[in-house]
Amino acid sequence: MSTPIHAEPIDEQVSYDERGLVPCVVQSWSTGEVLTLAYMNAAALARTRATGELHLYSRSREDLWHKGETSGNIQVVKALRLDCDGDTLLALVEPAGPACHTGERTCFHRGELVPAAPHEVLPQLERTISDRARTRPPGSYTVELLDDPQRVGVKMMEEAEEAARAAREESAQRLDEEAADVLYHLLVLLRSRDRGLRGAEQVLDERRR
Repeated sequence: MSTPIHAEPIDEQVSYDERGLVPCVVQSWSTGEVLTLAYMNAAALARTRATGELHLYSRSREDLWHKGETSGNIQVVKALRLDCDGDTLLALVEPAGPACHTGERTCFHRGELVPAAPHEVLPQLERTISDRARTRPPGSYTVELLDDPQRVGVKMMEEAEEAARAAREESAQRLDEEAADVLYHLLVLLRSRDRGLRGAEQVLDERRR
């Protein structure tokens, strides 16, 4: 059973519309991606709080909707936030699978997708590295590094030194390029230990408190 959400209650601060509904923006806790836009009523909000899993209100069926009940792609709610006017909720969730009924990771998978927004780049790279580790395509540099932990460690140190040298002696563009190399090799290094950025992000968050 999911752990109930521990957060400052906002139930009494929600401003529902004339139908008793409030829009709910659903966002990935770990990547920041907006996954979908749906609606809640008071019962859906109460059910979400009680279970720790996202419950919504279906306007077409006029009934409560447990996200992932059929597909298994539940969304564990990490935090609920309320906008300044009290008339829109933000649900930060850990999805167990695709958020969209089409099988896409997010419902917002159409339109202007290139270039990627800055917050999308590293999660996309992490997914690509994980895919390389799983599918192991021939000739993949990422696979070669994952198969040789000592080599990826050496490469990480080399790239860090090149970034430091670029900061001292080279152009801003060269520094950007070397920093990109550092980030790539860092993600591969983390993946070689079945880790990702999340652990480091949690440490940074704890340090700033």
